[in-house]
Amino acid sequence: MKKIVLYTFLAATLFTACGGKDIIEERYLASSTTEVTLYSIDENGVVSVAQDVVRGRKVKANIGKGVKVEKQTYFPVELTRKQYFYAKEQSLVTTPKGVVKEREMWVRTPASIITDCETSLIGGLADKGEKLAVIDFDSLRGDGRVNRYKVKQGKVEGYVYGKYLVFNQEESLKRYKAEQYDKVHKAIKNTFGGGEAFGCDFYPTERVVFEKNKMPEACYSLYLNISPSVLGNIESYIAYAKQTKINTFVIDIKDNECPGYKAEAMAKYSPTNHRYASKGKEELYTKAVKRLHEEGFYVVGRITCFKDSHLVKDHPEVAITEKATGKPFKHNKAYWPSPYDRKVWQFNVELAKEAVRKFGFNEINFDYVRFPDRLTKVEKNNIIDYHNKYNESKVQAIQRFVQYACDEIHAVGAYVSVDVFGEAANPGYTTAYGQYWPAISNVCDAICGMPYPDHFSNGYYGIQKPWNHPYELLKAWGERVQGRQAVTPTPAAVRTWIQAYPVMRHVDRNGLRYDAADVEKEIRGLYDAGLTGGYTTWHSGSNLDKYKAQKGAFCIDYLKEWKKKNNR
Repeated sequence: MKKIVLYTFLAATLFTACGGKDIIEERYLASSTTEVTLYSIDENGVVSVAQDVVRGRKVKANIGKGVKVEKQTYFPVELTRKQYFYAKEQSLVTTPKGVVKEREMWVRTPASIITDCETSLIGGLADKGEKLAVIDFDSLRGDGRVNRYKVKQGKVEGYVYGKYLVFNQEESLKRYKAEQYDKVHKAIKNTFGGGEAFGCDFYPTERVVFEKNKMPEACYSLYLNISPSVLGNIESYIAYAKQTKINTFVIDIKDNECPGYKAEAMAKYSPTNHRYASKGKEELYTKAVKRLHEEGFYVVGRITCFKDSHLVKDHPEVAITEKATGKPFKHNKAYWPSPYDRKVWQFNVELAKEAVRKFGFNEINFDYVRFPDRLTKVEKNNIIDYHNKYNESKVQAIQRFVQYACDEIHAVGAYVSVDVFGEAANPGYTTAYGQYWPAISNVCDAICGMPYPDHFSNGYYGIQKPWNHPYELLKAWGERVQGRQAVTPTPAAVRTWIQAYPVMRHVDRNGLRYDAADVEKEIRGLYDAGLTGGYTTWHSGSNLDKYKAQKGAFCIDYLKEWKKKNNR
């Protein structure tokens, strides 16, 4: 902050070259940047900088006592009681809408152009280094920055968040701390076609904390499916959880071919999802979430994104298609909407926003935020078409979806977590399906790896039958996660899905049952690796008897123990 020079209003009126009588009116300080410069003028007419203040501030200006110095007119303003300065004539406007004077901005971080903020409709992509014409804005933040600019890109008019834009092209082309991070991400190989890590954006994300919605420091979470025997029996789950340290519940909203309640977003964007959703479920959701909140639990709604056969049936134009036939491509017994398609983004985000508004979910958890896996050979043979409108890599598309989802869902007061394969923790390469851990972690509120022990092959991390060694496996995995978090400028909380079901028989007929002792070993492996954000049980049946058999693992406050052990 520059040196403050104080002048009395009487002194200010000594210069009357452009006026006579006092005319005191309210004005707003305006600028083409976030700050407005105020000046002092001495008895010889020498102008000097007094201080910079955030634009948008209301002041009292004496527009009858202007001073003209070298063709520039200055008016005395009262900034606060008995603080007087001079402001340039063009820095004083009559309405709050006039305080933003910039007419063009440059894109620093690629971002969606939202043409309808109410429905999160995407009209285009504002790419790095691009110049956008500014035609309006929605609101001004306390630091003088614009929340969203209304911009024009060719024939497209829409809104872009100001946090992704800068005031000049040179700044827009820079990469965040290039000397530190570029060498890290350039070294990542694109062996399997997931895209160059270097193509993602690593500018820090402004983390949100909602005053009336606090995410627990560690979420100890039980997963609940939407079966009436589960969701309709919420009182039994509450009674059980209150005997443990469980503080969070994750409830399905939409899974592939298994939609929850008859959502308005489904009726509008995917009638097949709406048709297959159960009647009467809305009442179950309302009661369940309400009761969980009354008992002090944090409640997360889970939505699968890019594996949705019902959406493809409704809109085959958004699907990954066969090049030979033009028909939707079936993979792993399901049809996949293309993660490049912005209409798919919008449907899932609108469904999420509706669930937050209607039921009060604290957080939305997105699963299947990826391209289909095991398609390297199919892609090499040029069999399928992803309909990549913006010529993005997979890792870019996934990061940009997460960024868009976070912005839109934060606007309705909820957090966003994203599920990733356990493989995403591996160093050295981007995954074939577009999940690059640092790119996702840098944007979302919580990143949720899925290192289920029976998904690891024999000998992984040098562990024989890793599914029978949950502590050793999860600790080794967690240490690799720490490596990915370390190269992420603003890493998300890490909340890990843990295996809460027996080892699958096709993996090992003699595998562990994953009762209390085995589940506890998983969690302790994570905490001993320094991953302290908590866990979520993956047991697709959500069977209460199974959870009761694991009760010992859920009665431990792992974070408290970790803090004590590490003197935190």
